[in-house]
Parts: sequence; C-alpha cells; structure tokens
Amino acid sequence: MKKINELKRDKNVILVVDDEEGIRSQLKWALRSEYDILEASDVEDSLKLIKNDTPNLVTLDITLSSNGKLDGINILKKIVELDSKIKVIMITGHDDKEIALKAILLGAYDYYQKPINIDELKIIIKRALYIQHLEIENELLSRRLQEEKQFEDIIGDSPQMLEVYDVMKKVLSTDVPVLIYGESGTGKELVARAIHYQSSHRDKPFIPINCGAIPENLLESELFGHEKGAFTGAYYHKKGKFELAHEGTAFLDEIGELSPALQVKLLRFLQEKEIERIGGKEPIHVDVRILAATNKNLEKEIETQNFRTDLYYRLSVITINMPPLRERGDDILLLANCFLNKYSKEYGKKIIGFDALAIKRMEHYKWPGNVRELENKIKRAVIMTKKSLITAEDLDLNEERHENKESLIEIVDDIQKKYINMALTRTRGNISKAARELGISRVTLYDLLNKFNLEVSEYRKHNLHQ
Repeated sequence: MKKINELKRDKNVILVVDDEEGIRSQLKWALRSEYDILEASDVEDSLKLIKNDTPNLVTLDITLSSNGKLDGINILKKIVELDSKIKVIMITGHDDKEIALKAILLGAYDYYQKPINIDELKIIIKRALYIQHLEIENELLSRRLQEEKQFEDIIGDSPQMLEVYDVMKKVLSTDVPVLIYGESGTGKELVARAIHYQSSHRDKPFIPINCGAIPENLLESELFGHEKGAFTGAYYHKKGKFELAHEGTAFLDEIGELSPALQVKLLRFLQEKEIERIGGKEPIHVDVRILAATNKNLEKEIETQNFRTDLYYRLSVITINMPPLRERGDDILLLANCFLNKYSKEYGKKIIGFDALAIKRMEHYKWPGNVRELENKIKRAVIMTKKSLITAEDLDLNEERHENKESLIEIVDDIQKKYINMALTRTRGNISKAARELGISRVTLYDLLNKFNLEVSEYRKHNLHQ
C-alpha cells in the first residue's frame, strides 16, 4: 500500500463507506465534481479499497449494519494503522455521539450526524484535506532537510534560514570569531554548537558561558580561573572556562552584559591569546575559538558607551542574524510538527497533528519567545490534551488578531502567499517550474509576486549553495 504522500493525483480521492445505498448515492453525486469517489458497503470491500487505492479521505458509517456492530470503529483502527494521514470523518446517528467522540480519540478527524447536510459536510471535508496537505508538506520538507541539510539540529527551510546556513558553511573552515545576533529563543546557542561540531574543533571541548546569568563578581573567576588563596573562599586553584576550552570553542552568550572591566580583559585575551588566573603571576597560553551571542544592538551600546568599539570589531569579524520566528513563514508549522513528533513519542501519546484553528493561531501569533516558546507550548499541549489533534485551546495562545476579525480576502491572500513561497523555495526561484506546480500561468505568478512584494532573487541566490 502506497502512503498518501507518495501519490500524485489530479483529484483527491474520497471513499464513502455506508451500508445505505441512498447515502452512498447522495454523497457520490454531491462530491463527484470536485473529487474522485469510491464506494463500499461493508468491512471487506472498504479495507480492500483502502489498501489498493489509498483514498485521501474516508466518510465512514460507525455501525455499517442493522445489527448494531461497531464495524466502522474496526475499519477506523485499521486505517490509522495503515496510514495515519488518511482523514476519516465518522458518519453517525443521533444516539452515537459518545461513540463518535471515542472515534476521535482513536484517530478520526471529525464526525458528522445524520441527516447529512451536503454544504456543511463539504466544509469539513475541505478543512480535513487542507490539514492533510500541510502535514504532507511538512513531512516532505522535514525529510529533505534531514537528507540535504548539514546542520541537523537546526530546523527551517525559509529564505531567512537559508541565509543563516550559507554564512555558517563559510565559517566552518576558519577560526575567526563569530557574533550571533537574535532575540531570546531564536536558537543562537544551537548555531554556535553546530558551527563547533562541524568544524575542525569538533573533537575538542565546547564550553558555553552565559555572561548574563553569572554575578559580575564571580564571572571573572569563571572565565579566567583563580589560584588558591587569591580571595576569600578560594581554597583551591581553579581553571577558568577559557582554559577548559583550550583547542576547542568558548561560546559567550549574552556578551552585551559584560562589565567594562571584563570587556578590557576579554579584548586583551583575544589580542594575545593569553590569560592570567586571578592571583596568578604567569601568563597561560590558550588556543580557543570565540563564538559570541547577544540579543542587544551592540552598535547602540557603543553609542551609549556601554560596549567597547575595539572589542565589538574583534568579536564581529563574521555576524549571523537569527530571524525571529514570526518572520519565518512555513518554518513555524515545520517546527511545530517536529516538536509534536518528539514529545508525542516521549510521553507515549498518539497525536496525529493540529486542528485547523490551532494551525491558524500558530501562523498569526507573534511568538515573543520564538522557537523556545513554540517548543514549550507544544510540549504542554501534548501533555495536557486527551485528543488525537492538538486544538487552539491546548496551545493556550493569546491571539492578538481574533479569527472573526479577519476577512475572507485576508484568508485567501494568506493561503496564496504561503503556497507561492513553498513553491519558489522548492524550485529555487524557477518561475516556470513554480507556476506549473501551482497550476497557474507565469503572468499570473508574476502578478502575485508583485502583489505580495516577493522577490524571486531571494530564492534564486541560494541555488549556488545547495
């Protein structure tokens, strides 16, 4: 049986499973203009069609027969086992609500009570297929990132992250200092670790130092070490972080928090490659690469005389700007699915994805805590939910722009921009290929690029580095 994401079709395929011929005929005639329709009236035929034709979506009667057996539940379990991306909508009677909710926990996408209102059911079907499309896109992107991307712990395929990878690749073969800019939670330490473990220093120590988390009176000892008796409480000699990182990498996080006195000592170390422990008399040669990070604008800190100009130029030979999550487009859902898979396995939960409103909330939320906040929200949701889909309520996001205030035009624009961005990313800015993939003309695509202020050059310039 081929999985959904391995199939290429002109139309989505819907399997209608119901023992009432009238309902099968009603759904077939109502849906056949938009979808390819398959029909089955019992367990055996439905499972055969599922295995041979792999429908995108199944409308599934819970009972299937007048004897009251829950054959639909058995079929649902088999579908989830074969391919959890197949969306299943349970068709129920008025007395089956409790059973329908059980089906949701087992992996069904949704349920719908008879009598069937075709217009309402069509909306549910469209929403289910949209979520399925997003799940498949994210899985394919995740696979491609694992196959192609050098920095496996950093997830993202947006143009902004491709810029980051380009700079990272260029600094691997050098020992120059690198200054990493970015808001809290954007992954600055992940970048520093990736640079270290892909460089010639990979077998040597990686020593992180958070300059903002250690009290100023202790930080000098942490960085440079001290001799026994150098001050009250110095009962033994201690190597500092720079010594411990000899021949490896020292990562100075929150470098903007260094006091003026320590800035002078760090500058001297960078110039001479020597340190002196507190209370020591002999200089100690240390060969260590320095990577630093900050969420402050150091140029403004220089203007206010809070940071030394000469130290800034020593540290910022190469700079990397980590984009905030709110500017990374489809990376949000890619990261969300990666965290969902991680924590679903860790906590033994069978969660197959996010519902439509949860996806929309994640896309429009500002993410002040960036990737770290997203990971924590997903982790909490996995722990707390009792459902097979994470809901907007599970994520507990304080949405600034409420769902009801967004117009249909805005929703359509958001969707168009999303798919254009995905197509251009996949085709490396090839207009002809992207237009074919989107099913539109080149002229239409150019019009949309102008409408959304998208620059093709932003996608093309990464082609040489792939």
